[in-house]
Amino acid sequence: MTYALAAALQQSVFQHLASDTAVNSALGSNLFDAMPTGSLPQIYAVLGAEEVLDRSDISGAGARHRFNINVFTSSAGFSVAKEAAATICDALVDAPLSLSRGRVVGIWFERASAQRLDDGGRSITLLFAARVDDD
Repeated sequence: MTYALAAALQQSVFQHLASDTAVNSALGSNLFDAMPTGSLPQIYAVLGAEEVLDRSDISGAGARHRFNINVFTSSAGFSVAKEAAATICDALVDAPLSLSRGRVVGIWFERASAQRLDDGGRSITLLFAARVDDD
């Protein structure tokens, strides 16, 4: 198994989403690698938790990364959050990500869950999976 590609995958996902026109239209510059502090934007997305499973084989080291991207909005309805989540999915699924080490074999959407927040806002948690090989 290798966890060696985790940072490279995270950087590539972040850079890819940050440079996507539709994601920028939906979120502006409100895509974060860590939960923002202070006054929160009306809508934003955060790269979230990750789970990594060994997928090494005779050809070399590899892993399956399952990671969350969370969309938050202070809006009372789900529409704005769902539109932003859709742009993230469109930008990321099957994206030609390049890593500083290794390669992405594929990236897939697995599931999403939408929640009402105690403060009246909404959130959507998107779960993606990426298969990486350490060439």
